[in-house]
Amino acid sequence: MSLNLTLSPAEELARNNGVRFPGESPEYRQARDALLAEEIELRRHIERVAKQRRSLPSGGIVPQDYQFLGEAGPVSFADLFGDKQTLAIYSWMFGPQRARPCPMCSSLLAAWDGEALDVDQRISLVVTARSPIERLVAFKQERGWQHLRLYSDIAGDFTRDYVSAEDEDVPAFNVFTRGDGTIRHFWSGEMGGSTADPGQDPRGAPDLMPLWNILDCTPEGRGTDWYPTLTYDRAASDTLR
Repeated sequence: MSLNLTLSPAEELARNNGVRFPGESPEYRQARDALLAEEIELRRHIERVAKQRRSLPSGGIVPQDYQFLGEAGPVSFADLFGDKQTLAIYSWMFGPQRARPCPMCSSLLAAWDGEALDVDQRISLVVTARSPIERLVAFKQERGWQHLRLYSDIAGDFTRDYVSAEDEDVPAFNVFTRGDGTIRHFWSGEMGGSTADPGQDPRGAPDLMPLWNILDCTPEGRGTDWYPTLTYDRAASDTLR
């Protein structure tokens, strides 16, 4: 969205929307149009933030060509770009101290697996974790993931530089760019516990998890005491079918 355009007021767009549903009351439509105006403003703000992000000055030069172990063998950091100029790396909470991976991370990656081929048309998307590649691949096969590319940061150099200096088992999302033979850091998600608002889970904006975006559109919302798990009671689920 160009900031040079003159935009119609969001309230005007909402009033002209014209959508109506069976049985809705005038009170519902008034409240819904007010909400629609806020949703329009949110969309515009997302566009402004995305443009500001794209306009960041050049980030720091990546200090070394980190080494990883993938499903097909050793690769370097530069190799992860493939034929793309942008590389996005999600650091998965599946360190060697864990018997099973983080359910929240795994829920996110399950959704991303279905989008990975589309994303890969524009950029290179990979997932790293500190566990041996055999553990990562075993879980990928267990879940039936088809498209995510997994890499083990066994030495931990990348993790300590861009995820946690203390090598903690925490998630991270980093984006890097390559140009003129130089690889630079572009952007990382920096929102966490220190930036969280009262009464909310620490999370970034935009939220990377489709799960939460879907639930945000429902009357139940995200809730305050429910999170994904690695397993569910299939018998209970079958009663809904």
